[in-house]
Amino acid sequence: MVRKLKQKRGSHSLAKRRASPGTPPGTLLIDPNATTTSIKLMAFDCQNVREQSIAHVSELKNYLGKFRNLWIDVTGLGSEKVLRELAELLKLHPLSMEDVINVHQRAKLDRFENHLFIVARMIDGEDARDSEQLSFFMMNGILVSFQERPGDCWEPVRHRIRASHGKITDSGVDHLLYALLDAVVDSYFPFMEKISDAVDVLEDEISAELSPSQLKMIHHLRGQLLALRRSLRPHRELINELIRDSTDRFSEESRVHLRDCYDHVTQLLDAADTYRELTADLRDYYMSTMNNSMNEVMKLLTIISTIFIPLSFVAGVYGMNFDNELSPWNMPELKWYFGYPFAVAIMLTIGIGLLIAFRRKRWI
Repeated sequence: MVRKLKQKRGSHSLAKRRASPGTPPGTLLIDPNATTTSIKLMAFDCQNVREQSIAHVSELKNYLGKFRNLWIDVTGLGSEKVLRELAELLKLHPLSMEDVINVHQRAKLDRFENHLFIVARMIDGEDARDSEQLSFFMMNGILVSFQERPGDCWEPVRHRIRASHGKITDSGVDHLLYALLDAVVDSYFPFMEKISDAVDVLEDEISAELSPSQLKMIHHLRGQLLALRRSLRPHRELINELIRDSTDRFSEESRVHLRDCYDHVTQLLDAADTYRELTADLRDYYMSTMNNSMNEVMKLLTIISTIFIPLSFVAGVYGMNFDNELSPWNMPELKWYFGYPFAVAIMLTIGIGLLIAFRRKRWI
């Protein structure tokens, strides 16, 4: 978890893009730095699986209605023409398409007449603040997914489809949606493990020796956990809405699996809260240790100052310019043969006496 505190990536600029005030609803504001749009299709049922890259949106017409399940996976949001053609072909709502392009959305569920629109967020395991928006359109026999950029956590799902393994090919697109959401939620666990390891390492380092970088790392971890919780919490609401969906879009078996996914989100949120408390404790431990260390330094300096104050007094007394020839009371010690050893002996006696007194008081 020892990484740079800030990692600048393209999604940060995407996340900050907004349409100008007064822009008509449904406007597609394409970012010039967005990845070029590409489409992959997986058409499957309990007997057949077909996987193909789609060069033109019109090719999708050859698959509509011919397979029980169609998964249209769209990667990249940089081609407005392709996105508009796809929305027109599948009759996707313009407001939903606007949300697909504006990738600052929180996880949510919107219901329309002919489809459900779902938004989720995925992290890549490096920075929780650099989460990627995933958008889904679910309709009869068709699931469309949109990703900001290449690279995802869905390869195990694709492998299960290719191998016709499990219920994913025997069920409808509702189970496919669950499988994809479950993979997204599970992708948070490795990141949480990195947080856990970083907290353990920090605790050991703070106990051994303090360093300013440790406090920076604590603040970095707290920022990561805050972003993680901000991303995860809407997922719990989203999955709960899917479980309680009153339509027949989800089978009872899919709802059972979604409840398991809901439990995973709750577990992650609990872990995020726990580690936020631990990092707060680490911050307090760091400050307490630093204060204790400073107190020890101040204690030592105070003891030294306390010892040298009376010594300075003695030296100051014998440094006064009295003429002992004018009066026998004007510092007669200056005429003694052992006057200097006498003054030094007084200083040593005072110093040793103070050390013994401090020792008995257990101040040192």
